Amino acid sequence: MRKISKVTAMQRYAAECGRSGTRVALVPTMGCLHAGHMSLVHKARKQVGPGGRVVVSIYVNPTQFAANEDLDAYPRTLDRDLADCRAAGVDVVFMPSDSSMYPDRERGGYSTYVNEENLSASMEGGSRPTHFRGVTTVVAKLFNIVRPDVAIFGAKDWQQAAIIRRMVRDLNMAVKITVAPTVREADGLAMSSRNANLSPAERAQADVLYRSLRAARAAVRAAGSVSAAKLRSGIRRVFKTAPLAKLDYVEFFHPDTLEPVRTVSSGTRMALAARFSRARLIDNERL
Repeated sequence: MRKISKVTAMQRYAAECGRSGTRVALVPTMGCLHAGHMSLVHKARKQVGPGGRVVVSIYVNPTQFAANEDLDAYPRTLDRDLADCRAAGVDVVFMPSDSSMYPDRERGGYSTYVNEENLSASMEGGSRPTHFRGVTTVVAKLFNIVRPDVAIFGAKDWQQAAIIRRMVRDLNMAVKITVAPTVREADGLAMSSRNANLSPAERAQADVLYRSLRAARAAVRAAGSVSAAKLRSGIRRVFKTAPLAKLDYVEFFHPDTLEPVRTVSSGTRMALAARFSRARLIDNERL
């Protein structure tokens, strides 16, 4: 397994793969890897085969964090991450520095960003207005540096995946986007690097997100269709059973356009976010 930290070195490697016709799959991460990330790595290997190259990027991207968010507290476990990547058969780990990804940003010398203006307006974009500008910018940069044939994202970040797909379509990027299923803990909590920042008491209540998804799905199955307003009221009642969790938002929307719906039926997607003392968690599921 190769470890590459310089952008120019990664670009040279990508160019070599291009010249030899070697397929490349990229798994973009911010580190603190878990079984969910490893499922993306395995998906990447299947996409490019044993003769292809799987690249995992580990980079805590500062531009997707607002000033009051958890950039400094975001868990970092690089040594363990490298060991997990090696064990999973990753070919390259790309670990760029802030200065190489955003030259002179601290002095105002970096000024180019990628904006998606429709899909990013709601849900995570509503709660974190600058978040997706940072996401689309760093992913576009990674695509330009790594030159992957395919990139693998997780369904837990459904809105993010939809935005990346739109960016790829709108900007004519030559990369296939694959979305892999959410991997969950035994109690249903979606695996997330931020789970490491939950206290034991918070962890015991964090399954409230999954229980909310299950409650909404059961209501839709029983009635066939339910008003979004009625489901939101039900979700708020579920959250009263987890006082350490503060509901940020809950939305019901079309899975492709992300347009909100007033009446929820089979096939509608639900997303929600909850805040704990040192962690903010998200989840979503098809109802």
